[in-house]
Parts: sequence; structure tokens; C-alpha cells
Amino acid sequence: MRILEMPSNAYIWIKLSFMLIIGIAGGTGCGKTTVVQQIIEQLPQGEVAVISQDAYYKDLSHLTKAERGEVNFDHPNSIDFELLINHVEALRAGKSIEIPVYSFVEETRLSETKTTAPKKVIIVEGILVLSNPKLRELFDMKIYVHADSDERLIRRLQRDIKERGHDLEKVLFRYQNAVKPMHNEFIEPSKEFADIIIPNNNYNTVAVDMVRTIINEKLG
Repeated sequence: MRILEMPSNAYIWIKLSFMLIIGIAGGTGCGKTTVVQQIIEQLPQGEVAVISQDAYYKDLSHLTKAERGEVNFDHPNSIDFELLINHVEALRAGKSIEIPVYSFVEETRLSETKTTAPKKVIIVEGILVLSNPKLRELFDMKIYVHADSDERLIRRLQRDIKERGHDLEKVLFRYQNAVKPMHNEFIEPSKEFADIIIPNNNYNTVAVDMVRTIINEKLG
């Protein structure tokens, strides 16, 4: 009788066959976080991991607070895409990762990290996640959340002033000189790579339900 041995990488292969990696992009203040919550709220608890691009801003601890304030955080060069890509690949291979913790108040990484284990569904969300070709290749599904520019500006003002301690003048200056031009150059064009575009308004229920259905069918 011939005994068939299971290859050493069989466990990883099984994991990969049940993992779905989703990229969700959209302009600042478009409501990506809300859409992510809408998507995962009816998925099995404990089977979804959400990775925010914001955690992968480059470490600026070597700069003064004033110097950090001059950095264009909406340009792709501000993101440590190499680390983000390595982490997504590690999760796909069945390995846990240590996600950086970023402070928007201090505008740099903190010393601690957050351990994240592989899950059946990995959601990577952020304004620039569809702009990087290598990262884009890792996504099984690509989603772009669209919102009106005026609405996005209002949300950005509310968030940066209330949650991040920035004054109105600073927020408006950054919007005019970095946020808006970077959106037009890098973020809006990445919409063409999306499989699904979700309008973030009161009528996006159908689109979100469709995404959940696709996820459930693929995990089936």
C-alpha cells in the first residue's frame, strides 16, 4: 500500500484558497471607514482583518514637529509601500504581522506595534492603495468609494480639527496645496483600476450588499 504524504506547504495552500484580499480606496473624507464597517458588519465575526494605509506613513521621528508639518502626506512617497506590501504577502502566506501605530497628532510612528493574524478576509483601505501597481496585484477585489469634493472637504475639516488637533488655517492650507492636487494626480485616476465603484451617499445600500454577496460566495 502506497502512503501519500501531505507536502509541508499544504497548510499554507489551504489557507490561501480560503483568503480574500480586498483593496478599498477613495479620496480623503469620502467615507471609506463607513463603507468598510457596512461591508463587514454582516460577515462572520473574527474572520475579517482591516489594515489601514494610514498606519504605514513613513517614520518621521528624525524630524522636528515643524518639519513634519511640511511633509505632503497625500503623496505616494509618504507611504511605506514596501512594508505594506510585505505585510499583505505575509498574511497571504499564513503569517502574523506587526502593524505600525501612527500618531496623527505627533505626525510620526509610535514605538509600539499591533499584532494582526491572517483571516479569511483581509481589507486594505486607504486613499492611495489602488495607486501602487504591486500592491494592486495582491487584491482579489478592488473598490473605489466616490464622494462629492465639497462633502469630502467638510469631512476633512471636521476630522482634522476635532480628532487630530489641527487648526482651521493649517487644514485649509494643506487641502489647497497638497490634498486637492494629489487627489487629482494620484487618487482620482486610480478609480479606473476599481472593479466596483461605490457612491458614498444614502443610496449605496445596493452596492454594499452586492460586495457582501460576492465575498460570501467566494468564501462559500
